[in-house]
Formats: sequence, structure tokens, C-alpha cells
Amino acid sequence: MGVVEGFTEFLPISSTAHLVLTAKFLDIPQTEFVKSFEIAIQLGAILAVVWYYHKEIFLNKEIGKKIISAFIPTAVLGFAFYKIVKSFLLESTETIIWTMLLGGIFLIIFELWHKEKPEAIDNIEKISYAKCFLIGVFQAVAIVPGVSRAAATILGGLFLGLKRKIIVEFSFLLAVPTMLSATGYDLLKNGYSFSSDQFGVLLSGFLVSFFVALISIRFLLAFIKRNNFVWFGVYRVVFAVLLIFLYL
Repeated sequence: MGVVEGFTEFLPISSTAHLVLTAKFLDIPQTEFVKSFEIAIQLGAILAVVWYYHKEIFLNKEIGKKIISAFIPTAVLGFAFYKIVKSFLLESTETIIWTMLLGGIFLIIFELWHKEKPEAIDNIEKISYAKCFLIGVFQAVAIVPGVSRAAATILGGLFLGLKRKIIVEFSFLLAVPTMLSATGYDLLKNGYSFSSDQFGVLLSGFLVSFFVALISIRFLLAFIKRNNFVWFGVYRVVFAVLLIFLYL
């Protein structure tokens, strides 16, 4: 589970969908602890971002303010729909399959349509607060499992006129407050019921996802220098079709 999370968190293929479906494949029942595990394990991948971008996060106040601006709509909508997502959507294989499929088709169509303009924003500090807020709105759509937080923020940023490398890096940074708050809120509500062994399981998944995420970040930054995200869209469609035959 840690390997799956670490590798998929920053790719536009939905880490949550892959975690839920991996649990089903491994025949791990969707208990309250497992649902919390699938949220908390993402913290390891997020701290890999802190490792890579600690200067931007802690020393650049302007970038910090832009990240907070984008985080606000996600925080509001995430808090409002927390119970629905955890109680119903995380248990719905059908929802995940169809969001993976439709998201893949949309990703392919968008990338074939999108052309990066020469005047596209090439620095995070140049992103307006209004655009930061809108990127946060795009990210909020990803509270539905299978949509993909990375896909939503990256496509939203491209649509708003950011260069590919800049929105990918901004997506990395925006993941930090988003997943810290999601993990913290979930552990605050449910952590009291976990045993010491279960916290050991959380720690194991956290450590593995951290180290694998370091590799995943390097991979994505190298990938986008020469490629768009069409192949990720193709992967989503093929994966969803296979799941339709397996589960539906």
C-alpha cells in the first residue's frame, strides 16, 4: 500500500482510487481503520514534497500566501463533505471506476486541445491570488475518489494559463496543507480508537510512501520536460475498462 501511494500521489491517476482498489485486490476489508489508513498514508508522500521544496515552503512568504489562497476552497468543501466521502464514496467501486474512466477521457481530450502559449505564467510568484483560489476550486473536485487531486490541479492550472512545470510544482506544494489537514482531521476524529499495533501499521505505510514518493517526484519532473499527460489518460481508460470486467 505504501508503494502504491508513494508512486501514484503526484501522478494524474488518483492515488486514492489505487489504494482502495489495491485493498480490494489484497482482500483487505474496508474497516474504519483501513479508511483512515488510506488517508493518513498520504502524509508520507506529502512530506517528500517538504523534503524537496523546503526553501519554497518555509522561506518564501509570497509562495506561502499563494498556497494558502489555493488551499481555502479545498478546506471548506473537504470539511463540508468529509462524512459523505468517507462513509459512501470510498466504499463505492463503481464511483471510482467511472471517475477513472471519464477522467481519463477528459485528460486525453484536454491535452489534445491544449496548446501552451508563450506568455504562459512561468513563476509561482506571478500567479494571481484569484487564479490560486480557482486552482483550489479545481482541486476540491478531487474529494471524489478517482478524480485525482494532481489531475484536477494540473489541468486547472493549464486551463488558467500556467506553464506545465509551474503548475506541476504548485500542485506538489498545494498538496502539503491539503493532505496535512486531511490526515490531521481524520486522526483527530478516529485516532483514539486505534491500537498501538495499528499505529505501527500507519508508520510502516508512511515510511514506505515517503521514500517511494521521492522517486515519483523525480520521475514526474523529468517526464514533463518532454511529454504531456495523454499517456496517463490512456492508462486511466485502460485501467478502468479492466476494472469494469473485474468488478462490474
